[in-house]
Amino acid sequence: MTLKKGDKAPSFKLFNTDKKEVSLEDFKGKNLIIHFFPAAFTGVCTAQMCSVRDAISLYHNDKCDVVGISVDMPFTLGKFKETQNLQFDLLSDFNKTTATAYDAIYENWILDLKGVAKRSAFVVDGNGIIQYAQVMESAGDMPDFSAINETIASLGVVASK
Repeated sequence: MTLKKGDKAPSFKLFNTDKKEVSLEDFKGKNLIIHFFPAAFTGVCTAQMCSVRDAISLYHNDKCDVVGISVDMPFTLGKFKETQNLQFDLLSDFNKTTATAYDAIYENWILDLKGVAKRSAFVVDGNGIIQYAQVMESAGDMPDFSAINETIASLGVVASK
């Protein structure tokens, strides 16, 4: 089932790079941008996460937060976070439950790899309702950051980049 604006966001509970559980409920009352990405240390994934990093004041403030989710292990994500100087949580969906719940998973990816997160972006409002959803079929495509910025601006988060 493809998620769309107005749907209730699927709950999740995943480990971050500090091995701390982070859940959707932790962001209740705050807008949350969720970026799924296929694999740490790959070209487009690095560009996606660095784009978030470079606009962090828009995405990580008192009205909004952001997380990146991939099926990489927390240890790999920790090194990726450190190497790219990312100042937001990266969450490990190693068991693929969250990517599956968000219908953001490749059954078969390059080299016949199974169960890799699709590059995707979701904006979830403080009530847990999806306000923006974009799931890319091609891992080479980037999320529409302008549309994400417009969405968070409509939710009262100042987006001036």
